[in-house]
Amino acid sequence: MVLELLVAVVVFSLLMTASIGTMLTYSKLPVHHRQDETNTVVRLVANIFVVMTSLVFGLMINSSKNTFAEIDKNVHAFATQIILLDRTLRTYGLEANETRKRLENYVETALSNPVRAPDPLVKSDRRSELALNAVGDSLALIAPSDPGHVVLWNDARQQYQRIVEQRWIIVEQSEGVIPRPLITMLTAWLTLIFASFGYRAPRNVIVVLMFFISALLISLSIFVVLDMDVPFAGWIQISDTPLRRALAELQQ
Repeated sequence: MVLELLVAVVVFSLLMTASIGTMLTYSKLPVHHRQDETNTVVRLVANIFVVMTSLVFGLMINSSKNTFAEIDKNVHAFATQIILLDRTLRTYGLEANETRKRLENYVETALSNPVRAPDPLVKSDRRSELALNAVGDSLALIAPSDPGHVVLWNDARQQYQRIVEQRWIIVEQSEGVIPRPLITMLTAWLTLIFASFGYRAPRNVIVVLMFFISALLISLSIFVVLDMDVPFAGWIQISDTPLRRALAELQQ
């Protein structure tokens, strides 16, 4: 969240500096720089970047939204796989109780993470990764005694493997996909646009207030988009409700 907030602050500062700076320096420019023809060219160039900025920012919003929605769907699928594994272990019988306890311990460990998002999404949480490995180790120690238990044991192994795969899919998706050079380019375009707004703008409180509000809303919009692009940190996070429901099912 710190990086996203820093980007928003930098964008706001640049937009205010560009708009107010050009407004204050306009009267000091040489006469030939203040002609109507010059103003027309400035407006035309600004309009080009307005269109380009709108397109790029729209792509960023769509990318961030898709990332957030995809990971949210995968978290629900991950929690579902945990519940299905627990159901299979229950059907297996008393020999699988130890594995069920370790599975419950894994989910509890994941939810105890100080980050609001559950563990499957946090690479640095070694405790919960080890807890998940312990589930697999316990499952491997079960020795089926008849064909029916062999089938259940094989189903449980496949379900456990899907849980591990799903976890790493979520981990790899959690880094964000918006390129930093794209953010830099967008910031430069916005700065140019706001500088053109300040060119020949009248010096009064209303104009300054509009510059302030516009720069604030744009910087906040960029912050929200970048924050959504990293769904397991910051103010906008993937809910851990699916794992909490899974834990409740395991404890029944």
